[in-house]
Amino acid sequence: MTVIGVDDTDSRERGMCTTYLAARIAERVRESASVERLLLVRLNPAVEHKTRGNAALAVHTDADPEVAFELAREEVARAAETDDPRTSPGLVVAPGDPDAVPEAVADFAREAVRDHHAIADAEELLANAGYRADGWKEGRGKIGALAAVGAWRAFGGDRGEWTYECITYRERDRWGTPREVDADSVFAAANDAYPVVWDTVDRETGELVCVPHTPGPILHGIRGDDPDAVGRVAAAIESEPVERRALFVTNQGTDAHIRDAESVGAVEDGRSYRVSGAVATAPETRRGGHVFFDLADPESGAEIGCAAFEPTKRFRDRVRDLRPGDRITACGEVAAGTLKLEKFALRDPNRTELVTPDCPECGRSMESAGAGQGYRCRDCATTAPGKVEREVPRELEPGWYEVPPEARRHVAKPLVRGGFDAPTHPEK
Repeated sequence: MTVIGVDDTDSRERGMCTTYLAARIAERVRESASVERLLLVRLNPAVEHKTRGNAALAVHTDADPEVAFELAREEVARAAETDDPRTSPGLVVAPGDPDAVPEAVADFAREAVRDHHAIADAEELLANAGYRADGWKEGRGKIGALAAVGAWRAFGGDRGEWTYECITYRERDRWGTPREVDADSVFAAANDAYPVVWDTVDRETGELVCVPHTPGPILHGIRGDDPDAVGRVAAAIESEPVERRALFVTNQGTDAHIRDAESVGAVEDGRSYRVSGAVATAPETRRGGHVFFDLADPESGAEIGCAAFEPTKRFRDRVRDLRPGDRITACGEVAAGTLKLEKFALRDPNRTELVTPDCPECGRSMESAGAGQGYRCRDCATTAPGKVEREVPRELEPGWYEVPPEARRHVAKPLVRGGFDAPTHPEK
């Protein structure tokens, strides 16, 4: 076996897509060898240098490593958008089975999804492993390419949690033009396959989530838990002419980027966490429609700001329904000391509030008797030592809440996939 890893060949402004390049490499390889799978690995979404979805690709094949390297290098040199100053392609070819990469390579892949690497880290490991590699410009893409090589072992191989994406590509002369996709056929296919196939559309806003807006080669990408189902949905969509389709095994929709934090005070910028605490401040809507509140560690008192930004749309209403004292678990990326919410679980809602007591005789609200002296009713001469608890009706039920499909990161796990530790309230 041979593993071909490639990354950082596309451009946000000029188009191209590393998945498309991987599909082309696979087609070239199939002329003389077989391809077992195409692997699409979403790396840490919080890194500074990344493409929009921060995907690295691997091709698992029985091709000769030297032949595979030369063939892949030709394709990268031909297709990579190196004129973009942010694009810095990398290629790695590793002989051997993807299940048998060195543990250090698997560790590197895990860290690339949840942490950070420098080019020097990749260069040192490449030399130690004896892998063939090439880079264009700074060669930053060698980080992702090496991570793609190690990802199959890193995340469990055949026993790992993998999902699938069937990507349909446009004819080359249509790149950069408006996409012609029949929305009714997308919704019909999505509804037929839901929930096995997910994040195809946003049923509340009417957004075609599977259709990108960038100038690249992708016409639509269908994600789900079953390879046959995503293929059927892709084939059922009526659209402009199709150049090719490719099926990818992926870590999308798995929360592979999330790490468990021991406490609120233990989180760091540039990483994504699952962290529990108590809501410390009432959610506040600020300029631009962003919603903020503070999350506190009940034991240490450490706090972190949490934010539901405007693009998360109706999810912000769920965040606004939180109250100080609610115990929650929050998931998201930490940047500039703020946790950007992807989902949260309401664990233990605060169902009471302290209010001024009513007079037991006349029923009217008491008045303050002075600092530290409690409350009194002047008409009835009744007194009370302080405020009293009152039940507060809550619309927000315990359980998990998430951003809508149109705002979800590729790697974030939709609630509809299941496996969560509390009731779920999925967005469709």
